Amino acid sequence: MSKYLKILYVVAVCLAAGYLSSLVTQANIETWYPTIKKPVFNPPNWVFAPVWTLLFIMMGIAAGLVWDKLKENRELVKKGLFLFTIQLLLNIFWSYIFFSLKNLLLATIEIVLLLLIIFETYTVFKKVDKLAGRLLIPYLVWVSFATLLTASIYFLNF
Repeated sequence: MSKYLKILYVVAVCLAAGYLSSLVTQANIETWYPTIKKPVFNPPNWVFAPVWTLLFIMMGIAAGLVWDKLKENRELVKKGLFLFTIQLLLNIFWSYIFFSLKNLLLATIEIVLLLLIIFETYTVFKKVDKLAGRLLIPYLVWVSFATLLTASIYFLNF
């Protein structure tokens, strides 16, 4: 499979993960979410969809670039793609925990774990392909912000 097909495949998987997350989110974004207290730095709801779409595309490109290096560095690529899969699943589960279960404490704990796994994924990706590592930096920054936001929402609604 060519590098570009690998990238396209992983981008599609990431966008599908985002779509699954949005299904859970949309069900509660206009009903439950407006009723909880949020910090002053909470972005407007319309910001999340375009930011996440861009991040999922960048994540997919990064993972596709790493996947393309499988023959050159098999063990590190396998480790990176395993971590990537774990963080993508955690990303989906956060939406379920936060919006469906409405469990703010568990969502806070889970997003801290997600952030740690993203950082580890970034660390491995940058060893395999420098561009792949750089493509994960905005995701790291955004999830760091989302971690602060989630924890703030938890403490405001405790």
